[in-house]
Amino acid sequence: MHVHLVFVTKYRRGVFNDEMLTRCEEITRKVCEDFEAELKEFNGERDHVHLLVHYPPKVAVSKLVNSLKGVSARRIRQEFTGRTNRAITHGHL
Repeated sequence: MHVHLVFVTKYRRGVFNDEMLTRCEEITRKVCEDFEAELKEFNGERDHVHLLVHYPPKVAVSKLVNSLKGVSARRIRQEFTGRTNRAITHGHL
């Protein structure tokens, strides 16, 4: 099964740069591996990312999305603290 996901930053703020998008793709691939899923395509812009994920039927899409959003947002905030201003985003990415 395939799913096309679009994740948008809080308030559609343009926070992503090329380095952040590359790291986000690495994180997303790792999370997909944990769910026995495969990230087929990844693309992003300053305020959103697109994912095309092939996943097995035994995986609930809601759990996959929850993990993808949670892990990627947490790690991006930790690694790029200067770029993601907590005052503007209220601690969310």
